Amino acid sequence: MKIAAFVGSNRKESLNKKLTIFMQERYKDQFEMDILPLEELPMYNQDEEFNPPEIVNDIRRRIKACDGLLFATPEYNHSISGFLKNGLDWFSRVEKVMVNKPAMIVGVSAGAMGTVKAQMHLRQILNSTGVGAVTLPGNEVFIGSAVEKFDENGRFTHEQTIDFLDNVVKNYIDWINKIK
Repeated sequence: MKIAAFVGSNRKESLNKKLTIFMQERYKDQFEMDILPLEELPMYNQDEEFNPPEIVNDIRRRIKACDGLLFATPEYNHSISGFLKNGLDWFSRVEKVMVNKPAMIVGVSAGAMGTVKAQMHLRQILNSTGVGAVTLPGNEVFIGSAVEKFDENGRFTHEQTIDFLDNVVKNYIDWINKIK
């Protein structure tokens, strides 16, 4: 099974990127995770959508080849980042490569509520006609108070949350297999 991961932050010390890498390593026996290089994308430009830069075509191929999608989103101003939105815009136009792909959303933040508002907004975007990804019902992963859940080396270590994540990933894999 192959999962394409969209990390919604290009920050060097992004907790969402660290969580995605943790998941890539922890679940490597269950799926192969391809962390997409969104930082290489230019800003979406409708004038270029029919003749996009090669990086757009490369990532499109990678999304087409996957069985599911993972979105790791920070929360900026009660929404997703412009960085993540840029990726969604490139891949929801012309070749709509996310349509009917099973999607799982996770998010980490320093605040107590995790990324609740960003994830609500992301679900709305994923449901739009051009994107059309199908989100895993229930099983929301809102990781708040992140400073307490990563060690001094930036590794995700919070056992209770890891146990919860193990369960959600199992549900996600089962769901993908069921709808294939």
